[in-house]
Amino acid sequence: MDYTPTPTVVPAAPFDASADAQALRAAMKGFGTDEDEIINILTARTNAQRQQIKAQFETELGRDLIKDLKSELGGKFEDVILALMTPPVEYLCKQLHNAMAGMGTDEETLVEILCTKTNEEMHEIVAAYEAIYDRPLAEQMCSETSGFFRRLLTLIVTGVRDPAGTVDAIKAHEDAEALYAAGEAKLGTDEAVFNRIMSHSSFAQLRLIFDEYKELSGQTIEQAIKHEMSGALHDAMMAIVECVQSQAAFFANRLYNAMKGMGTNDDTLIRIIVSRSEIDLANIKDEFERIYNRTLYSAVVSETSGDYKKALTALLGGA
Repeated sequence: MDYTPTPTVVPAAPFDASADAQALRAAMKGFGTDEDEIINILTARTNAQRQQIKAQFETELGRDLIKDLKSELGGKFEDVILALMTPPVEYLCKQLHNAMAGMGTDEETLVEILCTKTNEEMHEIVAAYEAIYDRPLAEQMCSETSGFFRRLLTLIVTGVRDPAGTVDAIKAHEDAEALYAAGEAKLGTDEAVFNRIMSHSSFAQLRLIFDEYKELSGQTIEQAIKHEMSGALHDAMMAIVECVQSQAAFFANRLYNAMKGMGTNDDTLIRIIVSRSEIDLANIKDEFERIYNRTLYSAVVSETSGDYKKALTALLGGA
């Protein structure tokens, strides 16, 4: 299955970091703030371009753009703009850190960030996390999670997934048999087998294993996970399965859940829209509409307001 990730935010061309820096300064100078100008500039530049603007702002104006933005903006709108100004890997590290800070752990965020990454992306996050927080991600995670869930995340974080993306039909059949024997074919579940296969195989190989599993057992891997697992481990396994089948659908579902019912999970909404805008947000929009029969744009419009709404819809790139 070919998947062509399509972003909604692409490099602005022509691009003049100096002109953008001057325009942002003008938007924040004197009484009142021109929020529209801030939105128009920052949502239409890539993160790399925003970093150049930030550098110019400091060089030419002798000011810290982040500090200025913080002093002028507030609420969820500020959260979006600061997310846009943070380098992508550093942003995800902050999100992971927040998910584990204070009382309790936000397992959903850990799953969303960790279970969707390739080995290469995982290595970048691990290196950046330790550089920022002076503590290995795996170590902090171990103190915040437990049981087989902890073991699965630890395997993922240590980067055991096959980076080559090799596809081996014979091995896929063997692994499908092992999963069957570890779950439905016995009383109780051997979670260690599920953990090993789900964390080591490349996404392409897992797709093959899931097909083999269905051939072999007559039911889908999702049905098996539902029967055999519960809690955070179940959610993590399902996230991996969903990402193997369609990463865009996984994120579309996450966005839907963040907006359904009373209240909105703004953190999830901001994180996915910002962090996927330069990767595959256009695909996520398509999947959202396909699955839920309404546009992601209209859902965001009905859940948000003011400058916060303007910034998110600008990143979505229109209806």
